[in-house]
Amino acid sequence: MTFKELNLSAPLLRAVQEAGYETPSPIQAAAIPPVLSGRDLMGCAQTGTGKTAAFALPMLDRLTANAPRKKGAIRALILTPTRELALQIGESFDAYGKYLKLRSTVIFGGVGQAPQVEALKKGVDILIACPGRLNDLIGQGFIDLSNLEIFVLDEADRMLDMGFVHDVKKVIAKLPVERQNLMFSATMPTEIEQLAAGILRKPAFVKVDPVSSTVDRIQQSLYHVEKGNKKFLLPWLIKNLQPPVVNALVFSRTKHGADKIAKDLTKQGIPAAAIHGNKSQTARVTALENFKAGKTKVLVATDIAARGIDISELSHVFNYDLPEVPETYVHRIGRTARAGADGTAVSFCAPEEQEYLGSRRCAAKSPRQPPLNRQKSLPQSSRSPQRPKQKTQNLKKRLHPHPRCRQSPQKPKKRNHSWMIPSVLPADAAMTAVPIITAARAGSRTLLPAAAMRSPSLTRIL
Repeated sequence: MTFKELNLSAPLLRAVQEAGYETPSPIQAAAIPPVLSGRDLMGCAQTGTGKTAAFALPMLDRLTANAPRKKGAIRALILTPTRELALQIGESFDAYGKYLKLRSTVIFGGVGQAPQVEALKKGVDILIACPGRLNDLIGQGFIDLSNLEIFVLDEADRMLDMGFVHDVKKVIAKLPVERQNLMFSATMPTEIEQLAAGILRKPAFVKVDPVSSTVDRIQQSLYHVEKGNKKFLLPWLIKNLQPPVVNALVFSRTKHGADKIAKDLTKQGIPAAAIHGNKSQTARVTALENFKAGKTKVLVATDIAARGIDISELSHVFNYDLPEVPETYVHRIGRTARAGADGTAVSFCAPEEQEYLGSRRCAAKSPRQPPLNRQKSLPQSSRSPQRPKQKTQNLKKRLHPHPRCRQSPQKPKKRNHSWMIPSVLPADAAMTAVPIITAARAGSRTLLPAAAMRSPSLTRIL
């Protein structure tokens, strides 16, 4: 099938050809026809399969073919969870619609609203927005959605499942009843489908790939490593993996952890930058641009970058911390192996993260012990008679220090400076492991491979 067979207009076909697209992806081939016909749609496809074009192309075609309900009104709204995704969708609409007379703009928080308000006053046909800033500008009277024709909820599972339910419903309440609704996401769990059923009306369902499936072209591997040794293993792998790491996206569970990982990598001579919600919009855009330009080899991110960040030709993804939800893992590793390319995903698993491995069961945790020297209060009848506090106050301080001070001193835990890396072998082969010893014992933070690294089984990973 070709894009011409999808009955798109000539200006769109010209823009698509100039963008380098020859044949539509499965999600595009399945979603464009029903959207062109005016039906509501819920689409589910793996990350990197072209969801943006699947709704952008038919939307541009319909908006060009039909007259607006009101002159100067906002005709289409695309609601996205992150600023980065909003910017990328805006770039896609600019590329696909460069031969059309439709105007689009992007609004999001974290920056001043004056330029965004100025763009809205000039007139906008297509608005790409994050829910927070959108609701703010609606409340200030700068945005009117009463004449909207098409509403798109992108990354719907993240929007509805990660705390944006109230914001999304607040936006929907401002929309007209008669409108076309589109929902797209890389994953669509059953509970999210049920929640989305209240928004869509007799929709066409398009599911190109199984829910939570991973891209077949991604080579995945898992390293069992103690938490404290992850900072030694990561730079060693970046420097020694084969095929070599051209650029890498490293995922951390916390914002503080992302900053620390980037700092540690920089100390090891690996150019790295962190991106997360606490960073200003300017810092986040600069970090992304430097990474795409090759000035930064490693980008460390929280899951804010797991949705919608389109980095072409990304060679490796590292899960420094395992995600708690399988769908998040799919989005993380989906940053690589895009547009038909191959990719590598490497995950670190500390002993306390075993519970996040779906194929294994975590050992039962021992019950938490009560604090030392802390006793339950005695009944009133069995308590000793109270004495004047003035006479015994100083004596109590000397004989009965603070409960924490009365605890017996604990010996410092002996740190394990090695980890076991399982070799990649067929399922029916015997599993072996090779220790990698760090030089931390000698006071150095550089990583030294052990003599066992010459083992042929290790070369299958490294």
